[in-house]
Amino acid sequence: MKKRMVKVNGIILGIVLSFLFTTNLQAQYALAAGIRLGGTSGVSGKYFYKPDMAVEGIVGTFGNGFSITGLLEKSIAFYNTKGLYLYYGGGVHTAFYNGRSSTYSHFGREVDYRRNNDVGFGINGIVGLEYRLPENIPIAFSLDLKPFVEIGSSGYVAVAPDPSIGIKFIMK
Repeated sequence: MKKRMVKVNGIILGIVLSFLFTTNLQAQYALAAGIRLGGTSGVSGKYFYKPDMAVEGIVGTFGNGFSITGLLEKSIAFYNTKGLYLYYGGGVHTAFYNGRSSTYSHFGREVDYRRNNDVGFGINGIVGLEYRLPENIPIAFSLDLKPFVEIGSSGYVAVAPDPSIGIKFIMK
């Protein structure tokens, strides 16, 4: 009886896994570049190296500094709506501050930068929705949260939800 249950569970697991891995065999696109507006605003580039896996890079500005972020993202069709995808993942960033004397607050990020020219290192998450216009229009829109925790060279700790909206121009 126990052997039969293991076999049935294995078959069910196989069916579920094959459904999950065969529903998204075609990427939305291979390469895109665009702009991101929000907590961290700047330029981004996204490359799908597998049909449902992408690498995204963001060079952005905020308040009195700029950051470089690298993310690994999984993309899945959202409610079988043509062109609409949910993506999620994580990555890391490095932030550089110009050391102006001020307390900065932007989208939940509150840090006292009176010390010096700080450098921050952080861990990021990301979750969002991306909508690709029909195939003949090479544009995609996105809405996401990229929460992070950052530790700075002068000892500060910053946490922020980092919301954004974006537009990407699909190159291929």
